[in-house]
Amino acid sequence: MHVLAINGSPRKTWNTATLLTKILEGAAAQGASTELVHLYDLDYKGCTSCFACKLVDGPSNGRCAMKDQLQPILERIETGVDALVLGSPIYFGQMTGEMRSFMERLLFAPLVYSQPPRAIFPRTIRTAVVYTMNVNEELCAQMDYPAMFAATASILGRVFGKPPETLCCYDTYQFPDYGKVVMEFMDPAKKAARRASVFPEDCERAVQLGERLATAG
Repeated sequence: MHVLAINGSPRKTWNTATLLTKILEGAAAQGASTELVHLYDLDYKGCTSCFACKLVDGPSNGRCAMKDQLQPILERIETGVDALVLGSPIYFGQMTGEMRSFMERLLFAPLVYSQPPRAIFPRTIRTAVVYTMNVNEELCAQMDYPAMFAATASILGRVFGKPPETLCCYDTYQFPDYGKVVMEFMDPAKKAARRASVFPEDCERAVQLGERLATAG
């Protein structure tokens, strides 16, 4: 069992990365091998619409043909990963640009223009998505983030054969010192209190998610 986590945040030690690390800790405790990839370390682009992945009998049919630092990651997902975890903060109501570009490359190639749509990814693997955001649960619903969560879950389920688990971390603590930034919208004291009381619970949920990924059939 190998579990791969993809960090779509530019930060390597903050909210998103911490939760991904906790997921991997939970998986490792069940005997899985684990790996964490930081997308911001890689030099790559999103889909260029070359359609090499769609050519009939083409050498790259079903696979992204682009050659860059993302290519070996995509190859490992196809052949050697049993569970895949994507993690991203929410920027302007969406995943980060790096995560979106990664998902274009990951998901478009195995999708087939058929009716009904289908995918030709060669294996079934378990997936999960971690979202971190500075809005609370109420604002998340008001801003219709759940529609984006559902759309992401739908395409991951279609490509990889199983619907993903989703872990949301709300009202995140964004800065080690709120006094150094212009921040009139949020109450730093409330942010700190939530960080102290709720974020540990989020981390425990992440550990349990990792355990499930490593043990579920």
